[in-house]
Amino acid sequence: METAEVNERLTRVGPGTPMGELLRRYWQPFCALSQLDENPVRPVRLLGEDLVCFRDRSGALGLIARRCAHRRVDLQHGIPEDHGLRCPYHGWCYDTAGNCIETPLEPKGSRLKSQVHLESYPVEEMGGLLWTYMGPSPEPLLPRWDVFVWPNALRQIGFSSIPCNWLQCQENAADPAHNPYLHGDYFKYVLEREGIWEQRSQAVGTHRAVSSIRSGIGISKVLAERAEYGIRKALVYEVAEGAERDSVVWFPYVVFPYYTRVAGGGVRTEVQLRIPIDDTNTLHINYGLYAAPPGVEVPIQPGIPAYEVPLTDEFGRPVLDFVLGQDMAMWQAQGLITDRTKEMLASTDIAVRLMRDQFLEQMAIVEAGGDPINVFRDVTAMGEIIHVEPRLDSGWDELDQVTGSTRSNYHRGHAIDDADRYGPALPAVIELMERVEAFFERQPIDAG
Repeated sequence: METAEVNERLTRVGPGTPMGELLRRYWQPFCALSQLDENPVRPVRLLGEDLVCFRDRSGALGLIARRCAHRRVDLQHGIPEDHGLRCPYHGWCYDTAGNCIETPLEPKGSRLKSQVHLESYPVEEMGGLLWTYMGPSPEPLLPRWDVFVWPNALRQIGFSSIPCNWLQCQENAADPAHNPYLHGDYFKYVLEREGIWEQRSQAVGTHRAVSSIRSGIGISKVLAERAEYGIRKALVYEVAEGAERDSVVWFPYVVFPYYTRVAGGGVRTEVQLRIPIDDTNTLHINYGLYAAPPGVEVPIQPGIPAYEVPLTDEFGRPVLDFVLGQDMAMWQAQGLITDRTKEMLASTDIAVRLMRDQFLEQMAIVEAGGDPINVFRDVTAMGEIIHVEPRLDSGWDELDQVTGSTRSNYHRGHAIDDADRYGPALPAVIELMERVEAFFERQPIDAG
């Protein structure tokens, strides 16, 4: 368990809080560029601040304070102009830097506009996402993490707004031990209660619940270690505990501060980003990358589509028949902010402890005036692409890595068990998986 003071440090994200100041040293993703096609003006709440994102008629992107300086009208109702966003009430217009550039009802020669400025933050696009930096100047580089810039791939982006503190979402990434029960026994129980277990398990062969239950056999302990970009964790299996053989299974990276790889390498890679809206709400981004090996050309997407991953069905009941839905339900089930003074950690929580220690250490670095981990300021040192293990091209050297995972077999019905099933790009993803499998069946594997 943690003290009440430590829990406050770990969970509060507003301006001036230790965690809030740490997170403001990083670029935050907050929506998809394609969402501005639906409406070029979108309200944004991020790290406890109310903002509005807009794309003006010239294509420039802005993120500014949400309320007009004049009479405090909410600018989500604003009018995009050739240059800037106009308040619909009295016409005051703001550019992407938050400067008031017009006060049209004021007398000719008025200098009032020169005295008006709204808080603003820079916006950059990468991988179909819009990112902003809300910290002190000078702003660092936007890190070119591999999944967001990888070529020859399809993408789609799922969004959810989860009513709980972001850290309990992120701590899930440091907890490999929940898989056998939450995504195994519980998954099967949910489908049995709905009367569809036989149908779902037969339709897709070895169901995710079956493989998850099997993954719990023979676990002796959890390992955790610091890594270049965050932490890594593993499950240790021993024959003495019932495993078929002694082994150590390492899981994908948890990248500091807010994202994790759920799967990596081969035809499908998923990362999940947990961005604090405020202390008790989290923007969850489910980012799907579907890559092809050299020799299989992926058509260029006209835009990267966004979609909603629902928390509940039309009756307000949690949607529990897919993996991410189960995770999101458990995060909410811990309360708006988990009371860590009353928890009882176990040996399987070693990576959770390490994650909390890392956050506290990086807060102290910021408080001392330093840059925390994964803040990049040198273009040469960062490079064109930041590879995170496993590398995205590491799954092309063995056929079972290409076609053996359930998440690489959406064309055989496995998409129903993942959030990807809600995505508009799923038909194109299924067609790509069919072409990749056919490609490897026609010729020998070449790691290229």
